[in-house]
Amino acid sequence: MCGIFACHSHPDVAKFKPTALKLSKQIRHRGPDWSKNLTPDVISNNTILCHERLSIVGVESGAQPLTNADDSIILAVNGEIYNHRLVRKTLKTPYHFKTTSDCEVVIPLYLEYGIDAPKHLDGMFSFVLYDKKKDRTIAARDPIGITTLYQGWSSKEPGTVYFASELKSLHPVCDKIEAFPPGHIFDSLTGERTRYFEPTWWDGEKIPQTPVDLKKLRETLERSVRKRLMAEVPYGVLLSGGLDSSLVASIAQRETLRLKKLAEEANGAAEEKPEDLDKGEGLVGLDDEGKLSTMTFLPQLNSFSIGLPGSPDNEAALKVAKFLGTKHHVMTFTIEDGLNALSDVIYHLETYDVTTIRASTPMYLLSRKIKAMGIKMVLSGEGSDEIFGGYLYFHGAPNKEEFHTECVRRVKNLHLADCLRANKSTSAWGLEARVPFLDKEFLEVSMNIDPADKMINKERMEKYILRKAFDTSDDPTAEPYLPDNILWRQKEQFSDGVGYGWIDALKDNAELHVTDEMMKNPKPEWGSDIPDTKEAYWYRLMFDEHFPQSCASTVMRWTPTWSKQTDPSGRAISIHQAKYEDA
Repeated sequence: MCGIFACHSHPDVAKFKPTALKLSKQIRHRGPDWSKNLTPDVISNNTILCHERLSIVGVESGAQPLTNADDSIILAVNGEIYNHRLVRKTLKTPYHFKTTSDCEVVIPLYLEYGIDAPKHLDGMFSFVLYDKKKDRTIAARDPIGITTLYQGWSSKEPGTVYFASELKSLHPVCDKIEAFPPGHIFDSLTGERTRYFEPTWWDGEKIPQTPVDLKKLRETLERSVRKRLMAEVPYGVLLSGGLDSSLVASIAQRETLRLKKLAEEANGAAEEKPEDLDKGEGLVGLDDEGKLSTMTFLPQLNSFSIGLPGSPDNEAALKVAKFLGTKHHVMTFTIEDGLNALSDVIYHLETYDVTTIRASTPMYLLSRKIKAMGIKMVLSGEGSDEIFGGYLYFHGAPNKEEFHTECVRRVKNLHLADCLRANKSTSAWGLEARVPFLDKEFLEVSMNIDPADKMINKERMEKYILRKAFDTSDDPTAEPYLPDNILWRQKEQFSDGVGYGWIDALKDNAELHVTDEMMKNPKPEWGSDIPDTKEAYWYRLMFDEHFPQSCASTVMRWTPTWSKQTDPSGRAISIHQAKYEDA
């Protein structure tokens, strides 16, 4: 991940520049590798772009902001463009690239398609692009909101618009802030945001009728994982031992072993071939046939898990890692470690949502250890539960129509929940998380499956079709993806799986910090957004220590549907099996 701060049409940008640099520095944790700012034609155009870089692709030449040949287009991007090689090859107008960065393709796409440029991108991204000749700024965010982006305004400067990767860079100068909606693009020429991402499944009231194709489901996810192994730096996988992360790890390990075999066959020799970088040849990423090439070779895939001593996730993760042959790293944390980190977690997460904070704290602690080991990118399993109705409360879905509508609603809100958690927990330490389940192609396949095939009943547990797609037990010649007792393990929400004592400790400590009298008299400025538990109240108090009220509108609280419970923990659902046991 990287960090962006941008300001369009400031009335005195020369005077504002030192402030802009300080605000950009607030998110340097996202991009510790390089900082650069550019103030293009500050006297007449009054626009500034700042960028904090985490280098994953185009390490040597991809410093940002990026520019075109005459420096009239200036670009700052946070994210990864997985189809950058294909874009380079299929541009209608020849374009000479200055760098090997995957992000540079945004510039020629803008020159060819204007504000339709994001439609041609496959990846996770937020970007701000400035066109000097038109004095035009456009900003866009990826379809699901895997990367974070906020937009702000100040009543003191009514014609000025601000953008940043995190709230902490905006609230000192903005009194109105919004989460930039995923799948949208902003154009300063109109002052409006418009939706560019319009997939066939977006209308949750339109119920799909297509029966599941297990082979297609499996192959599409495999391709999605391969895309996300595009890197020039050491990478790993987050492995909780649950279904989703284990499948991602299994596919990644297969690809790692394939590449290792190719390297051994080549015996270290590489055939010299002429390369046309402007056409994407010789670059990191997928080739025309969908095969991963020219990536950093790693002799062994590293996997990581975290939990309290004896946690269900760590036990399961060790079994998966042993089965797959990954180099596994187990991190244990104490309840005291987690409690001590809470305020910092809320500062980095920029939320007071209970389930997000519960799950983010272990992920935040683990990310620090991963980065300390020299790993800069990890694959993670976010999104699967929303796509397939994997949360235990989906057992209560009354019919397939409501089941599907809830899946669509959850996917649409991922940018306020699991994507936010994955992005900011890792970015706090300069680590990048990639999420294969939220690939555009995979979503197109999985969200158009008849929800009757996804529903949970006596014969089918949650995420049955995903499990079945990777179940090779009926083919004795096929290599299994996972052990059966992992492939068919019941869902554990991450905040439960790290150890059941974690949530209990949070509740107990909230009792020490929040009195009954405080619950009866919430802050007037909270309006109707009143915490309903002492734990939620405690988090809101910590949030208010870091952020003004103007930031609260960007927060969404995660709650289950078809359930009377107020606690979002999966363990609170009656169907939950309190202890994972081997099948």
